[in-house]
Amino acid sequence: MATGKIGVTSENIFPVIKKFLYSEQEIFLRELVSNAVDATTKVKALSRKGEIEGELGDLTVRVKVDKDAKTITVSDRGIGMTAEEVDKYINQIAFSSAGDFLEKYKDSIDAIIGHFGLGFYSSFMVSEKVEIISKSWKPDTKAVKWSCDGSPEYTMEECDKTDRGTDIILHIDSESTAYLEDSKIEELLKKYCMFLPVPIGFGKEKEWKDDKYVDTDKDKIINDTEPLWTKKPADVKEEDYKTFYKKLYPGTFEEPLFNIHLNVDYPFNLTGILYFPKIRTNLEIQKNKIQLYCNQVFVTDSVEGIVPEFLTLLHGVLDSPDIPLNVSRSYLQSDANVKKISTHITKKVADRLSDIFKNNRDDFEKKWDDLKLFIQYGMLTNEKFYDLAKNFFLYKNTEGKYFTFDEYKNIVKENQTDKNNSVIFLYATDKDEQYSFVEAAKSKGYDVLILDSAFDAHFINQQEQKNTDVRFMRVDSDTIDKLIRKEDAPKSSLTDDEKKDFTAIFDSQTPKNTNKNFTVEFDSLGADSLPIMITQSEFMRRMKDMGKIGGPEMSFYNNLPDNLNLVINETHPMIQSLIADAKAKTAEAAAAADKDLKPLKSDLESLEKLTKDKKEEEISTEEKNKKEELQKKISDAEAKRKEIFTKYAADNKLVKQMIDLALLANNMLKGEDLTKFVKRSVELLGK
Repeated sequence: MATGKIGVTSENIFPVIKKFLYSEQEIFLRELVSNAVDATTKVKALSRKGEIEGELGDLTVRVKVDKDAKTITVSDRGIGMTAEEVDKYINQIAFSSAGDFLEKYKDSIDAIIGHFGLGFYSSFMVSEKVEIISKSWKPDTKAVKWSCDGSPEYTMEECDKTDRGTDIILHIDSESTAYLEDSKIEELLKKYCMFLPVPIGFGKEKEWKDDKYVDTDKDKIINDTEPLWTKKPADVKEEDYKTFYKKLYPGTFEEPLFNIHLNVDYPFNLTGILYFPKIRTNLEIQKNKIQLYCNQVFVTDSVEGIVPEFLTLLHGVLDSPDIPLNVSRSYLQSDANVKKISTHITKKVADRLSDIFKNNRDDFEKKWDDLKLFIQYGMLTNEKFYDLAKNFFLYKNTEGKYFTFDEYKNIVKENQTDKNNSVIFLYATDKDEQYSFVEAAKSKGYDVLILDSAFDAHFINQQEQKNTDVRFMRVDSDTIDKLIRKEDAPKSSLTDDEKKDFTAIFDSQTPKNTNKNFTVEFDSLGADSLPIMITQSEFMRRMKDMGKIGGPEMSFYNNLPDNLNLVINETHPMIQSLIADAKAKTAEAAAAADKDLKPLKSDLESLEKLTKDKKEEEISTEEKNKKEELQKKISDAEAKRKEIFTKYAADNKLVKQMIDLALLANNMLKGEDLTKFVKRSVELLGK
């Protein structure tokens, strides 16, 4: 029996391995099974070259748990090791046998999983002692047993193993006994080893016998050794893709929209299958669904480093030996290859979408509502994808018809070009809630789009920046004639003083103590339009929508109150009748108020003329005090005058009724206010 010290530069290598080298403790099983698969792949290569005579026999890699003995054993019938090889590849850490073997057999070897020679040592993360029992494929060699308790000291001696291959026996430590549960080991094998190219056996298949399940002699094979992405696309049927999707995501009931089969061998190796899931407009986004493999060994499902962020919304598998990994094969390392692969995947996705759009537009349109959010996200976050996708991005109108940007612009530009030669794309976010505004637009012969996704506010900003002759306007952001202004606005029939008086009437009855601020405006909308409408500035509403998902820098807008316009249609018969009634009933009181105001304003005007050309320091204290006194008296007198009109509004239930009708049309009348509206409606109908 030989003893010695493992050839490392530090006595503390094992604590380093346990704490820092591997990002997740559970990957010890992946590393050991991967090494076993390596050994099996090597023995196949030797057989193909004729260096091993006869049949290789059963090459299944087996994993066994002995709960009583507190051991996990990983066994293979691969290439095995001599005592000299154990000394070189185990006792001298990081001298990977994969490198030597690849150099010698590079023309006949399949993909070798390990590259660093450190995988075996991950076993010490869960073990108090590890044993290796191995016999080389080489004739006339002795089997060897190696043992180490996690310190640099080891023992190595000959043993009685007669069959080719290696057994790794882990004596599980007291802190890791959870790994002695069959269910846990099966879970890890299915996570990390589901698609390894050599059969992985864990336990036995069961059959129903004598009213119970009993073990058979047949190994329960955990993995699929020839996963779908390793096959040529021409050899795969559409049904195969759907079946494989369910294997990847067994809890998923919805089928994917379609897929992309990647099979690249130059300038890098990349295979895989990407699926387009249905993505709803409520931002039901699930990332970390693409599984990354390296030679069929699972690495991670966090692939932000290899695919652009928007593509992390896809599902599926990527496999490449050219993706650089850290030594524990747990995460990506950035390099030029990663950027090339990322660019290639982006183009392949765009090409696939473009092909479907060109060759089967009807099918593309049927799937558009589920694709839109994904494509928008890509166009907003990836300039290269934007350039590729802009020609197949679709807009849907309220009639359910679909158009590309250029198609739609050509259709509406004749009728929806304003006096400044901007083509106006009208849109609604909710056809039912904005029904009256949509109908007002249609009555003018205008078309209205539906833009109801979470990204639309950001997206239309992007479109306006890239297409400066187009503007997007939500149908309820202004009155229809102002949305697409064909000519200068008609002059109001009300004087400025009248507008001030009637503003007081309507403003006094708008909702108070809410997060909504109302500004009263007057417009000539025609007798067929509503007497009062509520609109919201396109800019402010869009900023608030962007603030909902735009990050901290946009949250300022999201926290602002809603600034709404209460538009009074001065040409509506009800408004005209109200104006006439208000003038008649307030005339005497308003005249008396004006009698008090007129001399005060005249005195202030005279004082301002007197001090107009004086510098601030030249104005006397007496003049300053006189000005402040006059301004206060005017303010008090105007407040009393305003009370005349607010009292009129309070006494005239039609004012509040018309405002509430406008609120109701915009889904803003709720709770107690809605109850009062209903009660008031009954009273007015009874007159």
